[in-house]
Amino acid sequence: MNVTIDKNSGYCFGVEFAIQMAEDEMENCEELYCLGDIVHNSMEVKRLYEKGLRIIDREQLKELRDTKVLIRAHGEPPETYRTALENNIELIDASCPVVLKLQNRVKHAFNADKSKDGQIVIYGQVGHAEVIGLAGQTGDEAIIVTTEEDLDKIDFSRPVTLFSQTTKSTKGFYHIKSLIEERIKQANQDSTAFNANDSICRQVSNREPQLTKFAAEHDVIVFVSGKKSSNGKALYSVCKQHNPNSYFVENEEELEKEWFANAASVGICGATSTPMWLMQQVADGIKKFDLETV
Repeated sequence: MNVTIDKNSGYCFGVEFAIQMAEDEMENCEELYCLGDIVHNSMEVKRLYEKGLRIIDREQLKELRDTKVLIRAHGEPPETYRTALENNIELIDASCPVVLKLQNRVKHAFNADKSKDGQIVIYGQVGHAEVIGLAGQTGDEAIIVTTEEDLDKIDFSRPVTLFSQTTKSTKGFYHIKSLIEERIKQANQDSTAFNANDSICRQVSNREPQLTKFAAEHDVIVFVSGKKSSNGKALYSVCKQHNPNSYFVENEEELEKEWFANAASVGICGATSTPMWLMQQVADGIKKFDLETV
């Protein structure tokens, strides 16, 4: 049985940059606070905890004084920076440049749309760290949509400006876009009242066609990702669509040898939040199976 790790999987630039910043900082201190999970992967969070990275939430941030706090790649709303200023907290800002650029675009669009009584709509996951940061640029007035049912939150008699969380599915974004266009038409609104912005990270969106090809090349696909990862859920669905023998695991302990009974070729891939070392552990776990006993 041939086991292959997808060379295009693993950390995106933003996550890799944030983890490197954390590790560099921890070389000079015993503990470093991080606002939220640095990455949506429990195995990597555990590894970094053992090095001294301590995860805090926004309520805990308000209680801190005179210390350092890392901002992860997902970015933060303006409120976080105000709290840091008030509490003399030094922020180590590892916000992804792609996310920061999107935050500025959302803020600019929100200010511009005020005079037109417009609405900012974000295609993303409610409660997701990046979405919280994006909505914060609008004073939390942005409308978050994930499903078709969420479109009922929008007033289609008013102008709409649409953005996307950077890690969402491209297919999902354009589906939501077409549904909004249809609703605007039904409301007899001018189509110019709708401005759609495909703000999905290209490093993320390019993985969809790459995974489509990779999934078709193997008998079995094992997709490695944290269960909290929005990107992981989206990319796993791509694998499942093109190879029904696709399985989602967080680590090698979740593997079941029956999956590989008749497989000559196994492909291992993961989310933009999946470390390469974890995919290698899963590959090693598969190789240990005695397939003759299946």
